[in-house]
Amino acid sequence: MQRLGPIALIFHALFVAFIMAPLLMVIAVSFTDKGYLSLPTDGLSLRWFYAILDNPDFISAFWVSVWLGLISASIAVAMAVPAALAIARRKFPGRDAISAFLLSPLMIPHLVLGVAFLQFYSKVGMGGSFAGLTAAHVVLVMPYALRLALASATGLPQDAEQAAMTLGASKFTVFRRITLPLILPGVAGGWILSFITSFDELTMSVFVASPATQTLPVRMYHHIAQTIDPLIASVSTVLIVLTFLLMLVLDRLYGLDKIFVGKG
Repeated sequence: MQRLGPIALIFHALFVAFIMAPLLMVIAVSFTDKGYLSLPTDGLSLRWFYAILDNPDFISAFWVSVWLGLISASIAVAMAVPAALAIARRKFPGRDAISAFLLSPLMIPHLVLGVAFLQFYSKVGMGGSFAGLTAAHVVLVMPYALRLALASATGLPQDAEQAAMTLGASKFTVFRRITLPLILPGVAGGWILSFITSFDELTMSVFVASPATQTLPVRMYHHIAQTIDPLIASVSTVLIVLTFLLMLVLDRLYGLDKIFVGKG
């Protein structure tokens, strides 16, 4: 394999530094001992990490985001898998139109979706409910789950499935023991991207969420609107560390290349 030249190495080093600099800056600010955003600081302190524990609104908003991401990502994947198999393997009238319709949330600004859901929920009486927020997030993350499931299902050989059905296996058994394991990398990658997108969503959630169903990004947004202190930096640092640990565990247990690229 040809080695990279010095110019390419410098370019990659600068690119990585450009990507990592904002994250490292946020982490550095979170350890300040002052009552305002400050860097450099006179000393390191865990003051603002302890402040998270004294703020139950952030903790409850975190669990709302976790449960919302888990439920919406799971529902989106459950809907995306049969849709991907039908689109990839069947030829029927309107197939392209259905595929475009399911992927259309990618092309609609989240602000427009938020206003549309706000108007719709106010008329049907679902405004501010967790069910309404979940349904909105399912619509938002569905394209991510569908794209990766569709990528895994496209061109998938059906010889093993046909052989199993010839030997008397039911369609559900064939799907559970043959089809699903073959497309599992795409399904897992779609679920992870859906969860991350749901957990990180702000623009649409601002319109749909209520004080009782406030997600963590919405809570952080309202906190910044009221005051600017290192508490937001400490919350962001916790999220960065948790994300890094999650990616590390997934890489050790399964392999990120299998999940996001689909390598065997």
